Amino acid sequence: MTTAPIRDMPPPETLAVDRLAVIGDDDMQALCEAADAAIIDGGGFGWIKPPGRAALEQYFRGVVMVPERELFVGRMDGTIYGAAQLVRPPRNNEAQAFGATIALNFVAPYARGHGLARLILRRVEDRARALGYQVLNLDVRDTQDAAIALYEGAGFLRWGTHPAYARAEGRTVAGHFYYKLLQGH
Repeated sequence: MTTAPIRDMPPPETLAVDRLAVIGDDDMQALCEAADAAIIDGGGFGWIKPPGRAALEQYFRGVVMVPERELFVGRMDGTIYGAAQLVRPPRNNEAQAFGATIALNFVAPYARGHGLARLILRRVEDRARALGYQVLNLDVRDTQDAAIALYEGAGFLRWGTHPAYARAEGRTVAGHFYYKLLQGH
């Protein structure tokens, strides 16, 4: 696994999570930089290598246009260092309309250790509850130990493992599937 450059970051004065419907230029720059670093570090929401700035910009601009997706960004002292998406089920899936999914959750490796990932996760959970969802689902590669610890520490329960979940660094890796009950079912 390649690691992103280490930056000397003082402890943040403020942590915040925002839900973005529009992404300004400064936020896009920070979001793409954080995503690149997370991808290089091996936690790249499907990408093995950074796809380039244009592709990331197009991707994030597309995310905020999809009605079933909400983009949450984690900030330290006003700058974006991480993100996650709340994905609602499609309207034609009445049988699973009570559940939502957390997708593409990451924090840049040089910004970890300050509680930003926990705060992003908590805000996405709060939003899912506010929208009336009863369960929150997610999946994660077996190689992402910190993410697994975060989810299990937040009360997510592993319900299964797919032994051929993804290909990374020339090998097939397993993936784990989790859920968390948010309200009575």
